[in-house]
Amino acid sequence: MKSDTSNNGSGARLRHYCPGGRESGGGIGRLVGYVVDEAARRGERHLVCDTRGRRWQIPGSILRLLGAMAILASDRLLAPERIHHIHVAGRGSTARKLILTFVARSLGCRHILHLHDYDYGADLSRRSPRRQRWVARMFRGADRVIVLGLRDRDTVVERLGVARDKVVVMHNAVPDPGPKPAQGRDVPLILFLGQLSQRKGVPELLTALASPELAGRDWRAVLAGDGPVAEYRAMAAALDLGDRVEMPGWLAEPDVRALCASADILVLPSHAEGLAMAVIEGLAHGLAVVTTRVGAHEEALTDGVTCSFVPVGDAKALAGALERLVTDPAGRRRLGSQGRALFLSRYSIDAYFGQLDRVLDEISLRGRSLVGAE
Repeated sequence: MKSDTSNNGSGARLRHYCPGGRESGGGIGRLVGYVVDEAARRGERHLVCDTRGRRWQIPGSILRLLGAMAILASDRLLAPERIHHIHVAGRGSTARKLILTFVARSLGCRHILHLHDYDYGADLSRRSPRRQRWVARMFRGADRVIVLGLRDRDTVVERLGVARDKVVVMHNAVPDPGPKPAQGRDVPLILFLGQLSQRKGVPELLTALASPELAGRDWRAVLAGDGPVAEYRAMAAALDLGDRVEMPGWLAEPDVRALCASADILVLPSHAEGLAMAVIEGLAHGLAVVTTRVGAHEEALTDGVTCSFVPVGDAKALAGALERLVTDPAGRRRLGSQGRALFLSRYSIDAYFGQLDRVLDEISLRGRSLVGAE
């Protein structure tokens, strides 16, 4: 890739389009931020276009989408070799990307469609047959489709008709924070990262933390994320967890990194996921990961080796898993060490960037061969 040092973005090979950009885009934004930073570390430049703005700001979202369409048109004229990396999830994200990818196809922009969703098959089933055809056309029109795991690959190949050789499985990745520092305290820290919601399993997590199994144990917990924070604080208080559980709201990347460095256990009892960034963060920091067999988690993790799996919605099983790790420092260190080894072998941002580079090279070569054939 060429380095881009100009103000107008000339020379940048790739532009990302994601909902909320780096700061307000949740897990997608965090992944994009890591990729952009890795590009900069290599002396390269990736550009980022926010296609939505903050959640629930509909007028602003419309303006952001119009701005993204204008950027596509401008790039087609001023940077025709640029590849456009369009990140999509379900619900409103798909509606916006149907419009954006139509513009990309109409202008002849080479583009990647990168699917991030906790259950895109279910989202697709809720759409009318006509809208399903629109979605299928959107995916088939991309130069490449990136998915988080095998389940999503099957969805886009079997239900949306995308050619299998156009689909690339790329698990999420995070930068290497380095070896976990030695902890000098006796009270283990349980960490949750993500939107506070029923889908993420927060009600059963609080129930588990208030259970008899954990009541007499030494621990504290931080549940970091946005959502109805006040409601969950009230639930924690009602369960008499107020002095042991902290909910600071959404945190920026440096704060998340600091929390991970001081934590012992990463818990994410989700009901549905693609491949949670929080889980990869936990592996990277050498935390003992407790999560559920959803999305691509079972592709990525092995129960008892690199994580502890618990059934979805089972607060009692969750309490048991946490109690075992809280009371067994050697066991949680072993699980965290094996998880970090897995991260270094498969989920580092360096390996991710190399795979992305290969995808971009394939698209660029294909584009040049098509031009030469005309």
